[in-house]
Parts: sequence; C-alpha cells; structure tokens
Amino acid sequence: MRVNAIVAGVGMTPFGKHLDKSIKWLGGQPVLEAIKDAGIRAEEIEAAYVGNCAAGLVTGQESIRGQVVLSAIGLGKFPIINIENACGSGSTALNQAALMVTAGYYDVVLVVGFEKLFHENKMVSYSAFNGAIDVEARDSFMAAMSAGQSAEQTAGAGTKRSMFADFYGQLARDYMASHGTDIRHFAMITEKAAFHGSLNPRAQFQRLTSVEEVLAQPVIVDPLTRPMICPLGDGGAAVILVSERKARQLGIAQPVRLISSVVHSYFEHADDAAETVTSLSIATAYHEAGIGPEALDLVELHDSSVVTEMLTYEHLGLCRADEVRGFVESGAARLGGRIPVNPSGGLLRKGHPVGATGVAQIAELTWQLQGRAGQRQVEGARIGLAHNGGGSLGNETAVMNINILQR
Repeated sequence: MRVNAIVAGVGMTPFGKHLDKSIKWLGGQPVLEAIKDAGIRAEEIEAAYVGNCAAGLVTGQESIRGQVVLSAIGLGKFPIINIENACGSGSTALNQAALMVTAGYYDVVLVVGFEKLFHENKMVSYSAFNGAIDVEARDSFMAAMSAGQSAEQTAGAGTKRSMFADFYGQLARDYMASHGTDIRHFAMITEKAAFHGSLNPRAQFQRLTSVEEVLAQPVIVDPLTRPMICPLGDGGAAVILVSERKARQLGIAQPVRLISSVVHSYFEHADDAAETVTSLSIATAYHEAGIGPEALDLVELHDSSVVTEMLTYEHLGLCRADEVRGFVESGAARLGGRIPVNPSGGLLRKGHPVGATGVAQIAELTWQLQGRAGQRQVEGARIGLAHNGGGSLGNETAVMNINILQR
C-alpha cells in the first residue's frame, strides 16, 4: 500500500550510556520535543505506535511499556500500540502509523521508539540480543558463525559481547574473500562515521577517529576491531505524523512527506536466490516512491557493522559490487560526496538504542530535508532513504524496513 503521511515534528534524546535514566525519560523526552516541534497540543494526538525491543529484558518492564512511558508525561486515553520487531521495531511502528494516517483513520499520530540497553551487569545487556534468532537453532547459528575460529576467539559470544558480533565477523571474512577488500576499507567506513558523528550533538560518540586509530583498537571478532561494530546505547526518538488536511491546518512551511514505507519479513528461498527479504523491500520501496537510487540525496542505513554498510551500498544500488572499494576510497558516501551516507554518524557513532534507531533515522532525514541539520547539513537535500533491518533467520535479516522521505 502506498503511504501518504507528513512529518509534522520530530524529537530525539542524546544517545549514549544513560544508566541513571529510566525508559520513562528515554521515551518521554523526545515525545515532548516532537509535540513542540510540530506546533500541536498533546490533546490532538489520536493514537500512538511505540517501538521497543529489549528494554523489557533489561528493566523487567514488560507488556505495557508504551502505556507506562506515555502516562508518565500525561498522555493516554487514545490507543497505544506496542510493537516489537527486533532492530526494526521503531521503523515498523512508523510504518503502521503511516498506514493508519494514509487510510484516513487518524489525522495526528505519535510514533516513538526507545531503548534501555545499558545495565550494570553487561551480561544482561548482551543476553537481550540472544532471542533475535531462532532459539531452537542457536547452536547451529553460532557454529556457522565461528567456523574456522579457535575456542579462544569464540569465547564470550552472547555474554561478553552480542552474538551478532560473531555474525558480523563471519560476514566480514566472507566479504573480504569475495570482494577483495582489505581491513583498511573497513576502517575508512568507521573514520567517515566518526567525522559525521563529530558534527552531531546527539551522537553517542563525537570524537574524530583516524583510520590508524580504528585499526589499532582491540579486535572483537576477527577481523573487526571495536569501532567497526556498533555499540550498546540508550536513547529515544519520536515523530508526529499528520494527514495532508492537518498539515494544511497547521500551515507547515516545509512539509516532509513519507512517500514510501515498506516492511517485509524473511521467507524461505534458495541460498543463491535473486530475491531476498532485503532485495524485495528495496525494490518495493523504489517502486512505491516512483524513483531509483539516482534520485537519492542522502541515506541513513543500518550500519550495525562496517561490513553491513558496505553490503548495503550494493543492495540500495548506490554502486555495483565491483565498485565498492572505489566508492569507499573516493569519499562518495562522505558529506560533500556524491551520496552522503549516515550524516548522523549512523549506528557506529550516533549509536544503536535498538527500538529507537528506526525513528531516529526519520528524525535525521527530516532535519536534513528541512535544512535544520547544522554542520552536517547535506546541501539541497530533497529525497532521503532510511534502511533498517533486524534479527536474523536463514543467514539474513528477519525483518527489513525501508522508508523514503521527500521535501
């Protein structure tokens, strides 16, 4: 279904380590900011879609997280829908809200994503990711990820680090073998992310990092050093979506329209199949928006690791598989380059509070398309794409979300 919803306002907390903050603050603060940004009264909100993935496992607050967070800032009575969909929780919440606005059920809908991942016991934090695969196949999943690695190298997976770090390590080893890239190309991705993150006051890490510094950091999973994998993070982001009628009533001067919102899930297929959940989602999004990759001015993509960013360049059609090394070396994805990727700093430097990530991508694109991104502004940006995947099944993502916005 084609969507037609307008972003009226956005809000976002700083991402980072917020041991002293509850989910009420992490979710509530960006909502208050988004309401103010939209220029509406809280009473005008007709429904809320709330994305969260792991805070229940970390904090113990299950079942009614959206109601708990929103009631703490005086919101309630209207429908509050809690959505859990791995790292795509926030994007899926956005999709469902946009469909309801498009269908004419609501004129004003709140979307909020938040996450509480940091815990004094890091084993609690990392174990929160252990259910984002088929748990009945966990042993075979880990065996595949640790193929060729020593017991010392695989020790601590799922307890001292996210089990997905081992997944990224396997991806990286395979990618280097098939694409001829070397470790410096991976380090260049992190260096770019650090440069962009240094310009974002809400980013978890705001320090410039050189290629050499990235390479000198401890190896987490061969061949990836610590800055090549996204960190744990706490944070929240919110979006107010409105109908065209409401946008006219509000007199929005620079409307940002959601012109495509796609969610697809894993399906069984041959290992060498041309169509995967990722390719299907991207093709559907471009078709719905009536554009191709050449029309994009910027991209916020799910760089959970450096190798996933490089793979996504190909998937989105930003370059061909045999062009990736040159694409990275040329700075095409850097601010000022042909197609800036993750000017926010991405998951690698902005951070990855799982349930908040997809909504934060929409906040960043909105700021960019309205010319409000400050030092990291992409000049003349009119169309932006957000790419957000989550979980793993059958050696690929379990859910894929693509959203395209246009000024």
